[in-house]
Amino acid sequence: MIFITIDRSKSISLTQQIYDQVRNGILEKQLKEGEKLPSSRELAGSIGVSRNIVLEAYERLIAEGYLEVRPKSGTFVAQGTSLSFIERTKRKDAPKKMAENQAYIDFKAGNPAIDYFPRKKWAQLTKEICLHSTEAVFGYGDASGMKELKDALVVYLKRVRGVQCRAEQIFITSGATQGLKLITEMLGKENKAIAVEDPVTDEMRNIFTFANADIIPVPVDENGIDPNGLPKQAPSFVFVIPSHQFPLGGILSIQRRLQLIEYAQKMNCYIVEDDYDSEFTYEGAPVPSIQGIAPNHVIYVGTFSKILSPGLRIGYVILPEELVDSFEKIKWFSDRHTSSLEQLVLAHFIREGYLDRHVRKMKKIYKEKRERLVAAIQQNFHNATIIGKSAGMHLVVEIPGIDFHSALIHKMEQFGVKVYPIEQYSLEKGKHKERIVMGYGGLSLEEMEKGVHLLRRMLEENGKAFFNGKTI
Repeated sequence: MIFITIDRSKSISLTQQIYDQVRNGILEKQLKEGEKLPSSRELAGSIGVSRNIVLEAYERLIAEGYLEVRPKSGTFVAQGTSLSFIERTKRKDAPKKMAENQAYIDFKAGNPAIDYFPRKKWAQLTKEICLHSTEAVFGYGDASGMKELKDALVVYLKRVRGVQCRAEQIFITSGATQGLKLITEMLGKENKAIAVEDPVTDEMRNIFTFANADIIPVPVDENGIDPNGLPKQAPSFVFVIPSHQFPLGGILSIQRRLQLIEYAQKMNCYIVEDDYDSEFTYEGAPVPSIQGIAPNHVIYVGTFSKILSPGLRIGYVILPEELVDSFEKIKWFSDRHTSSLEQLVLAHFIREGYLDRHVRKMKKIYKEKRERLVAAIQQNFHNATIIGKSAGMHLVVEIPGIDFHSALIHKMEQFGVKVYPIEQYSLEKGKHKERIVMGYGGLSLEEMEKGVHLLRRMLEENGKAFFNGKTI
């Protein structure tokens, strides 16, 4: 027998309350299979509601198979309706974890300044698209993406990155992550070997690992990936971030770009070029893409997560023509197509010049943030070295004498600041123990300066800081 209680102060209807309690009683075996329930008139009288309310709840339970009516006998719990075990545990630690995440200044790389997202203009364009687009826009779209956005990208990428392609070679994806996952799936069917920059972002490493790839680390220095470290056996592709390597921040020299292209031609493999934040270069002009030099050997991957907002989930893949058909099939099975409305809004945003204006604005903001962070580091850590080119939304700091092991990083979090050791991105461990990544895109100037000060204080109090040429 189950006791039904009614709470008239709740926003949940009385019918729903009765339905929920009877259903849960059946699933949790408080009501046994074959057990008879009170008649609708009897239950209504006992809990003080109209009979019609109970009848409505019973009818729903009968329709869903929880109850059955036996002529001249009454209403019973149907057979096969109880679960052997129901997990009812709650994540009691969730609020605590959330509080911990808010307790420190987080120098996470790749977080853009989303407070500068052009909301008003985006909202205006979204409204115009919704009101004036044809009905076809609200139906199923092409797996490769909206023609309007692909046409806009052909012009934009040729102008700012030197990319050579036709619209038919472009696929719009849900961010660069999806694009790289699909590339790995497509190219890794026969050859599981992937040559990867070392160190490399953990997100990319996880994509390759999830695909059961044989990851071959290739060393990186201040000039990017070292072609002399490429494997002797042909990989399915070589993954590189040539315009602003993550995490070390180097820019691949033209000599090494040509060596890399020669390697791909010789091995009959592809180069996958990840171009995630090349728009933000603060000294000199951005180096053109590798794809613009060898479009038949390069798969070019880009995203608007860093330029505009991760919440848009819009990226793109540009393929050599011989791979277009294969990629189209795998993209269709992945998600059918990316949001058509968002694609059209972005197409207008690019074509009407708003993206160029936004990039110019953000370059000034990120440049100032970088300069202030560098100044704070130099003021607090006199022997620290800033590694990487003046670009993007992060920098690498080397502090001699400090081993940024996991225990120290955890202690820093408790102290109120979070940084990211290069070692966590390394495939071959032990080469970057004194180096950390510090992202500045999503932090205010005050947060950055406070974070650096907290980092210094924490290291001083633990007797491991390195200032003015002497260890203290």
